[in-house]
Amino acid sequence: MVDILIAAVAAAALCGVLALLLGLFLGVAGEKFKVEVDPREEAINGVLPGNNCGGCGYAGCSGLAAAIAKGEAPVNQCPVGGDEVAAKVGEIMGVAAEAGVKKVAFVKCAGTCEKAKTDYEYTGIEDCAAMAFVPGGGPKTCNYGCLGYGSCVKACPFDAIHVVDGVAVVDKDACKACGKCIAACPKGLIEFVPYDAKHIVQCNSKDKGKDVMAACSVGCIGCGICAKNCPSDAITVENNIAHIDQDKCTGCGTCAEKCPKKIITA
Repeated sequence: MVDILIAAVAAAALCGVLALLLGLFLGVAGEKFKVEVDPREEAINGVLPGNNCGGCGYAGCSGLAAAIAKGEAPVNQCPVGGDEVAAKVGEIMGVAAEAGVKKVAFVKCAGTCEKAKTDYEYTGIEDCAAMAFVPGGGPKTCNYGCLGYGSCVKACPFDAIHVVDGVAVVDKDACKACGKCIAACPKGLIEFVPYDAKHIVQCNSKDKGKDVMAACSVGCIGCGICAKNCPSDAITVENNIAHIDQDKCTGCGTCAEKCPKKIITA
C-alpha cells in the first residue's frame, strides 16, 4: 500500500515538473516568436466601422487596417466609413485624406411587372442565381434585366436595396457602396455611380432595338439620339446600349429630354 502511495506521489510530482517545464518553454517560445503588431494598425481598426463587409477589397476591417498601416492601401479605402473615417485614419497615419467621390449602387433596369413582358409564369425557388437552371434564364422575356427574386436584397448588410414591383431598387441614402449586391447579381446589372449623378441609363440590354421593344416597353433601343444631342460629348452607344460618362456629364438634361423611351433617369 505504501509503495502504491509513493508511486502515485512520484507520478504527480513528475507531471507537475513536466507541466512547469512545458509552461516555461511555451512562455519563452511565445516571447521569442511573437509577431509585433504596429500600434497604428490597432488604432486604425478601432476607428473603422467594424461591418467586415469586404467592400474595401480586404478580408474585413482588420485586414484593411493592416494594409493601411503597411502603406498598401490608401487611408480612404473604406467605402462604408466615407470621408469621416478617412480623416480619422489619415490622422493616425499622419497624412491628409483626400475627399473621395461618394458612390452608391445603381440597378440598370426599369422593367417593372407592368413594363417588362414574361414568357411564362414561374413558381419555384425565389433566388436569382437559381434562374440559371430554369428555361430562358427566368420568366422575363428580356435576358438582361432584373429577375426580381432578391439575391441582392439578401446580400446587402445595410438593408439598402429592396425589390419593388419586380425590380430591385437601391435606397441611395442607406447604401454604403460595399459592393455585396454587385457580387450577388447574376445578371451583372448593378454598378457603382456617383451619389449626385444627375442622369443614368436605367437599362442593361444588349439586344437590338426591335428585340428590346418586344421584351420591354422602356428598354434602351440604342438609337443614339441621346449621344447625338449631348452638348458635352458624354454619351456613347456600344453594344446597342447608351452609357453616360459621369465625369463629362454636366447634368443639362438634354439626353433625358430627347430619349424616346424615357429610360434615362432625371
